[in-house]
Amino acid sequence: MMRAMDKTRVLLFASVVAAAMVFGGVLGATVLARSTVTPASAALAAASPSPTSNEAATHETGETAAQETAENNGTAHLGGPGSGPSNETAAHEATESAAREAAEKT
Repeated sequence: MMRAMDKTRVLLFASVVAAAMVFGGVLGATVLARSTVTPASAALAAASPSPTSNEAATHETGETAAQETAENNGTAHLGGPGSGPSNETAAHEATESAAREAAEKT
């Protein structure tokens, strides 16, 4: 009797897993069929947009040619970590250990 009950549980579990896989496959195919994302549109979306955020005349007058080139080709690092003023002042260096200074150099 116990053996038949174990087989029933295994068959029931396997049936539930198979039904879930079929449902997931149908759902996935439906979503993909209605999706407008294609490999070509994904490649276009991955291309970097043209820079326009700081192209105002007042900004451009204070900018070097190298800065403008970096902005246009996407290599400018404006904002974020490391964009603030340098901490290589004498007052800062006096409070810093040799190990910390070495870590900053790498």
